[in-house]
Amino acid sequence: MTELAASGIPVSVTCRVLKLARQPYYRWLAAAITPSEVVEAYRANALFDAHKDDPEFGHRLLADEARDVGEAMADRYHGAQNE
Repeated sequence: MTELAASGIPVSVTCRVLKLARQPYYRWLAAAITPSEVVEAYRANALFDAHKDDPEFGHRLLADEARDVGEAMADRYHGAQNE
């Protein structure tokens, strides 16, 4: 939407065409990415890089690799247990 506004198309017109309210758009624009989302993205990147280097790593080893590059991770996996 910001690209359209930069092209000269008013935000009100874009919101009307997309059937969106302007107020939530402006609220999102003011804080589009939260600090916790930034942390989550850095952690995901660290895990992705570690997995790319060695796809056989388990979740504990991936967490160790992420910690080695400065991203805090928990050792425990809280997902579904197959026991």
